[in-house]
Amino acid sequence: MTDKALPPPLALPHGVDTRRIVWPYAMTLVLYHLVALLALMPFFFSWTGVALMFVGLYVFGTLGINLCFHRLLTHRGLVCPKWLERFFVVLGVCCMQDTPAHWVAIHRRHHEHSDDVEDPHSPLVSFLWGHMGWMVIENCDVSRLEIYSRYAKDILRDPFYKKLEGPLYAMIVIGSWALFFLAGAGFSLLSGNSLSDALQFGASVLIWGVFLRTVLVWHITWSVNSLAHLFGYRNYPTTDRSRNNWFVALIAMGEGWHNNHHAQPRSAKHGHLWFELDLTYASVWLLEKIGLAKQVVRPDPKRSS
Repeated sequence: MTDKALPPPLALPHGVDTRRIVWPYAMTLVLYHLVALLALMPFFFSWTGVALMFVGLYVFGTLGINLCFHRLLTHRGLVCPKWLERFFVVLGVCCMQDTPAHWVAIHRRHHEHSDDVEDPHSPLVSFLWGHMGWMVIENCDVSRLEIYSRYAKDILRDPFYKKLEGPLYAMIVIGSWALFFLAGAGFSLLSGNSLSDALQFGASVLIWGVFLRTVLVWHITWSVNSLAHLFGYRNYPTTDRSRNNWFVALIAMGEGWHNNHHAQPRSAKHGHLWFELDLTYASVWLLEKIGLAKQVVRPDPKRSS
């Protein structure tokens, strides 16, 4: 099913004030991108760092964001033991995509108002807005107090997630920086290298394994909001502009089968056709097989929207 004609551009959401920048978000985005660019310098290169970056795309991006923040917490497409859920949540927090409650609330609002003027990040406003601009311009309609009461009450009933609204969130993020750097430096020292070489190796692990990996996970997640609402094919006649996008599906481990997802949001399986590879669902399937995932929701072949 194809639909190539784009509708007229949307207006900005009603609560947006283009005169006000959300400086904590804006500065975080700029600083992370600048630090990630250090990966281009030979001093910060190591093959271990490169390997950790690729492994981290799966561990933090696929398990932390796709499986946990999205399919488990937001849509309740599966249930995991609480200890495992919280472990996945910590992985998601290390991706610096805001707290679980805020992530869930924004995404649930997106589904309720997908591609209309109340959607927090529709790319029909503009590609840049849908990709990342919506985060750095103030929108009073999605402030924490405003959006939590409607979309995240169930998340904040858990004391652990409530604590993540405070200093615990920053402690986990900074702790992850220290863990990567100290593990790299310590391993190098134990291997008989000098202190200066150990510090260089620890820095390479930190730059590649944390900062560059985080920036890549950001853009992969954002591409679902932007590219997968503009380009691709449709299996279902949903009321929004969601698309199944091959490129996004590959880099986002199945999240790019976005029209399928909008048609049946609770399904933990986003690839509905035999050729729609969904590696995030493969992880869910494996967890189910070993008894660590239950009540897994799958596509209903009788539903079309």
